[in-house]
Amino acid sequence: MENIDRIAQIFKAVCDKNRVEIIKILQTGDKCACDIGKELNLAQSKLSYHMKILCESGIVESWYVGKWTHYKISREGSKVAIDILSELTNINQENEACSCSK
Repeated sequence: MENIDRIAQIFKAVCDKNRVEIIKILQTGDKCACDIGKELNLAQSKLSYHMKILCESGIVESWYVGKWTHYKISREGSKVAIDILSELTNINQENEACSCSK
């Protein structure tokens, strides 16, 4: 399993309404920061903050086109997030029942 800090970083990326909305916008393809900001009515500073968290998580990747930053969903990053959630929620049948009931 990935380390706990990495897991927390990925969950932090998707625990905010604005970041979830950004991910949904990016489902239709790569977008310029200016377009994302306009669509969500977010100031540039707020958008930058959210994009930094999404990019650090690996779910979103960025690149420059002139002076503008463009973003897209990272296939590799989203696969890692899916794998972590799947592994984290997998029930381990080898664990004993609660010890307080004994």
